Amino acid sequence: MKTLITGATGFVGAAVLRELLKKKHKAKALVRKSSVLDNLKNLDVEIVYGDLKDRDSLKRCLKDCKYLFHVAADYRLWVPKPKEIYENNVTGTENLMEEALNSGIKKIIYTSSVAVLGKPIEGDIADEKTPVNADQMIGHYKKSKFLAEEKVKELYKTKKLPVVIVNPAAPVGPRDIKPTPTGKMILDAAMKKIPAYLDTGLNIVHVDDVAKGHLQAFNKGKFGDRYILGGENLTFKEILEMISNLCGHSPPKIRLPKKPLYPIAYLFEIFARLFNLKNPMLTVDMIRMAEKKMFFSSEKAKKELDYNYKSAKIALKDAIQWFIDKGYCRNIHLV
Repeated sequence: MKTLITGATGFVGAAVLRELLKKKHKAKALVRKSSVLDNLKNLDVEIVYGDLKDRDSLKRCLKDCKYLFHVAADYRLWVPKPKEIYENNVTGTENLMEEALNSGIKKIIYTSSVAVLGKPIEGDIADEKTPVNADQMIGHYKKSKFLAEEKVKELYKTKKLPVVIVNPAAPVGPRDIKPTPTGKMILDAAMKKIPAYLDTGLNIVHVDDVAKGHLQAFNKGKFGDRYILGGENLTFKEILEMISNLCGHSPPKIRLPKKPLYPIAYLFEIFARLFNLKNPMLTVDMIRMAEKKMFFSSEKAKKELDYNYKSAKIALKDAIQWFIDKGYCRNIHLV
């Protein structure tokens, strides 16, 4: 029997696919006709064409499969047409889970995100049990992922969906071809395009550790449970300093206050809409998200899945080296 994986052309999905192949899974990758297949080159994977919004195509793709890894997600922090991200992340996930039930899939790993987790009442570090509700979700990406995970949990409770949920933090590393918003931040920092920083923070994790965590959740995770797959909690200043040290240049010294940035962010959004820009440098949601540090604990995954992770320095170094090797940035050499 085979394992179907969604999102294998993307950043996290490509890493999960490689891990599946290492573990001798016979893998099928669900891709769209418009997908860029660079991350699938020279891999022993069966490519099947479908779309999360087309249930008939999902039924065909799930044929002869025993397991499912649903890694695909619409990961954009700027969404000029919000309907798209809800169709992809919420409706698409529900469609796939329903068809997985109809097809008799025995085990599903669903890739959620730490973006759906709540903010602790005390301190900064959240875990799987930190209380949360939809009102805490900032921006359409977070809201869509929150609603998608709620759909998955509902199907587990009402229809016994055989699912284990994983919540990756901010993955970095090789094969970030788009790049993702986190990857773009790393690329911009390496190229000295970030002159100042905000008082915020992220949990940085190597994408390969996230991929291994998916397989550990497959082997040891409990149905209906979720597991944070994270790494090191670092302030944005610490991340920029780490990148600057790796690239041999000085980190930004200026700390920006958040409130005065809101009018500027609104202007960036107006220009983005007028000129159809895909990635405005600053958005209102970016500032709102920066109001809290995205710090998380992976202790549950460590104890129950034997999950572990490399240092953030190694993760960032691997990411920058890949960007250099693939020509994303020039005149940069790691030190």
